[in-house]
Amino acid sequence: MAEQHRLEKFFAPSSVAIIGASTRPGKVGHDILRNMLSSGYEGAIYPVNPHASEILGVKCYQSVLEVEGGIDLAVVVVPAPAVVSVMAECGQKEVEAVVVISAGFKEAGAEGVARERELAAVAKQFGIRVIGPNCLGVLVTSTGLNTTFAAGFPKRGAVSLMSQSGALATAIIDWSIQQGIGYSKFVSFGNGVDVGAVDLLRAWEDDPETEVIVAYVEGLPDGPEFMRVARRVCAKKPVIVMKSGGTEAGARAVSSHTGSLAGSEQAYEAAFLQTGVIRAHSMQDLFDLAIAFAYQGPPQGGRVGIVTNAGGPGIMATDAVEHGGLELASLTSSTVERLRTRLPEAASFYNPVDVLGDAEAERYTFSAETLLQDENVDAVVAVVTPQAMTEPEETAEGLARAASSSEKPVLSCFMGGDAVGAAIDILNSHQVPNYPFPERAVQALSAMVRYRQWLEEPPDEVRRFEADVGAVRAVFERARSEGRVNLGEVEAREVLRGYGIAVPESRVAESAEEAEQQAEEIGFPVVMKIISSDILHKTDIGGVRLGIRDRQGALDAYELMMLRVQRYAPKAVLRGVAVQQMIQGGREVIIGSTRDPQFGPLVMFGLGGIYVEVLEDVSFRVAPFGERHARRMLGEIKSAPLLRGARGEGPCDMDAIVECLLIVSQMVTEFPEIVEMDINPLKALDPGRGVVAVDARITIAEEEAREGADDHALCRLK
Repeated sequence: MAEQHRLEKFFAPSSVAIIGASTRPGKVGHDILRNMLSSGYEGAIYPVNPHASEILGVKCYQSVLEVEGGIDLAVVVVPAPAVVSVMAECGQKEVEAVVVISAGFKEAGAEGVARERELAAVAKQFGIRVIGPNCLGVLVTSTGLNTTFAAGFPKRGAVSLMSQSGALATAIIDWSIQQGIGYSKFVSFGNGVDVGAVDLLRAWEDDPETEVIVAYVEGLPDGPEFMRVARRVCAKKPVIVMKSGGTEAGARAVSSHTGSLAGSEQAYEAAFLQTGVIRAHSMQDLFDLAIAFAYQGPPQGGRVGIVTNAGGPGIMATDAVEHGGLELASLTSSTVERLRTRLPEAASFYNPVDVLGDAEAERYTFSAETLLQDENVDAVVAVVTPQAMTEPEETAEGLARAASSSEKPVLSCFMGGDAVGAAIDILNSHQVPNYPFPERAVQALSAMVRYRQWLEEPPDEVRRFEADVGAVRAVFERARSEGRVNLGEVEAREVLRGYGIAVPESRVAESAEEAEQQAEEIGFPVVMKIISSDILHKTDIGGVRLGIRDRQGALDAYELMMLRVQRYAPKAVLRGVAVQQMIQGGREVIIGSTRDPQFGPLVMFGLGGIYVEVLEDVSFRVAPFGERHARRMLGEIKSAPLLRGARGEGPCDMDAIVECLLIVSQMVTEFPEIVEMDINPLKALDPGRGVVAVDARITIAEEEAREGADDHALCRLK
């Protein structure tokens, strides 16, 4: 909807109408009214049911129009066919916010889609903000507002959670109550006809009651807007997102290497990485991260101290530290000496500090406090197993005291079941996050360290390169005028030249004799390639010949390629053969782009040649991006050491690769009609010698895209 006014009425209404309140226990309309009455909400509550005079002791109204005074928030729980008319009545009543619990909309097929459009139209007509339909509702712990039909009410906390799935939301609430995890606000937005993830991010950005934002989403309709808002919000507070539905459903008509390798998962991963969003890959991750960030601040660095009363779990934690990209802290000599004064001789005084299985609470607490005081330690992971001499509750109390007296985060791992249950309750009450296994504690800590690093990074400046935009547009218009969307190599080279990307000297030959003459003029050795926009993978049909070293070789190559094309692609329209300077030496890489439905241009980097799809060793970013992310793209592929030089081979010009990535990022931002493109191979020569685009192909949209070439290409990014 066009209206973007704030959402206060959803979170702080002075009056709530429940339209469809039911007299029958077990019905959603009854359970919502019961929850509103039992959760401590102190505002006015107006049940609406034309067939009842009172429900649960509260006066009932025939319609919202009969309610005396104003209504801030309406909760709609009527059958789907009646929702639109109810929405119109809310409009007449000047209700500003409506939660539509009712299902039967776009999730229910074509009829539901039409009904949802009508609902949106009526809401827009009256300027009503809508959460839902097909949702669980809204919950605010500080005021007792509970418009959900969930079975329980969580305690107050600093986490605000949004969920696209209502069923999942009920499970989250129930689990949170069991674990003693507190929430500030909770919204299930269902189909998201109006209010969605981006709106809620804005609403909670400066909310003093929200310190951590957690989200479960199945899709983000406006990816660029999400990135803009998320980047700003993440600079203020952690945003943890679990995105489901990462696999590709159905076939995609793709013609480029980039298109075949890119999917929604890659786009979301890149978008989250670029905006500071912390990605949870499972519900377990979601809770682990939420607890860590809600209870503890991120550490100043990644140096971890481990204290344990068991050797095996201590080793597990140590392994997890390395796997998580963290560092096992080197304890100062004074720390080691202090530990020696109080720990038995058999203990380990070095990191991890093993206080032994007979450690009572005092010994364990002393060791944790000593680690926290070490200047080389940024965070402590405390591992406790229930042994005969262990004092779980007392140890938990001591660890809580140590954590409260230090600004460094402490994450605990009290392993076991009933023996440590009471201790875990103590830890939760003192906001020390606890995990059943060491790996999970360290993984949460690793995410906290990465978030701290992101916060401390300066903005990533997007560089601007001079380009002949008019020449590029002319190439696209010419192709469209001929009814083509696939640009041949000759046209693709024109586009690259327009953006200053070096290409080999190349000429077009329409006969064997021309090929022979042009090869000699360019200078041997040369490369020859067929030119046809109908053939995208020329190598597959023998349409590329490398290393041609004399006139006879040029003649033979031309004739052989023509024969193979006639045999394997008889319907292809040929424009001749490209005779091209052969670029010798250097490392073959690929730079490509495809358009993601949610986020727009997605740029890919990897090793080039024919194996890119087999190895799938690639990295992605959403354009536009700056130099820092371009350099990270190079470092993220497994074969990055080959670019830096390995096994006797020298390095390639990585600075030139970075610049080419930035140019492509600008190009696909300024020309959103570029649907797919590959520069493959891009030859990266020795340092200082630059890069050369040996081969390229581009697919454009049938019509010119109007959005994209705007000022956001110049914005400052994280």
